[in-house]
Order: sequence, then C-alpha cells, then structure tokens
Amino acid sequence: MPRTMSVSDSIVVLAEPSLVYDRLSDPTEMGRWSPENRGAKVLGQRRGAYVGMVFEGRNKRGAMRWTTRCTVTAADPGERFAFRVHAIGAKRPRLPGAIATWEYRFEAVDGGTRVTEIWTDDRRAWPDFMANAFDRAATRGHTFAEFQRGNIRTTLQRLKAALEASPVDEAPKL
Repeated sequence: MPRTMSVSDSIVVLAEPSLVYDRLSDPTEMGRWSPENRGAKVLGQRRGAYVGMVFEGRNKRGAMRWTTRCTVTAADPGERFAFRVHAIGAKRPRLPGAIATWEYRFEAVDGGTRVTEIWTDDRRAWPDFMANAFDRAATRGHTFAEFQRGNIRTTLQRLKAALEASPVDEAPKL
C-alpha cells in the first residue's frame, strides 16, 4: 500500500496571527507543546526566526531519545513558518538525509487565528515497504503519517491552551 506522505490539522487560537507566529517560530519553545520535542538549541545568530536559521531539536518517544538538525525554509511573520529536518542521531545529528518538513500556516479569522500544522515525509528515496516497516517499529505499530496525525492534534491543542491562558499582549520570549 502506498504511504501517506503528508498529514495536517488545524485549530483556531484566540490570539492574533503575529503572536501565534512568534511563539511557534521559536524552536526553543516547541517542547512546551509537542508530545515528542523537548526543545531546541539555535546554532549561530539568535534573533527570531529567519530563512536559513539552523537549530538542533531534542526529541523523546518512550525510552528513545534523538537529536535532529533542522533548517528554517520559511519565516513569514504572521503567515507561515516552516523547517526541514535533514540530519538525525542519538546525541548529535550525525546521519544526514531528507527526513521531514514541518510547516505552520497562520490565517486571521474572526476573533483569532487558524493555525494549520503540516508534516511531510521527505524520505522519498525509501521504498514504501521499507518505510512502513521502519515506521511500525519506531512508532509501535503505526505509520509515521498515522502517528504524526496524533502528534499534530496534541501540539495544536496544547498551543491553544497555552496561548489562550496567557495575556494576549504578553511579549514573546525570543
């Protein structure tokens, strides 16, 4: 069966698109919302998100821990933030390769922002049977598309709860 290469979900957050963008485009804060990410370290200049910014994300799933190297590919304040994951490793991201792209879109709606999170599987060179076998071992029985669908929903719900619980005019921590 051919694999699903991309999944997405959306949620409306009662906050301005610029505030939601500021929070989601700071990779050091992603651990607050993501069920797997434990934060990140920005490599090089640290001044808010910009195309070409590189960061290393720390991740955990059950007993497994790993680090990824990511590069920001879109940084359009209040509209779009995206990055590609292009290296992975246990403690340091030493194994290069196309892994995934994460994208966040922000759309002003009445009273808030519709946030859409999109995961795209960049392992296009992997045969489907190999990707499906690896995915099921790494996620305890799921494809990455199925698994990421749940992660996206959790991330969006946590983001919504956090931003709606804090004052709307609070300055982002960058």
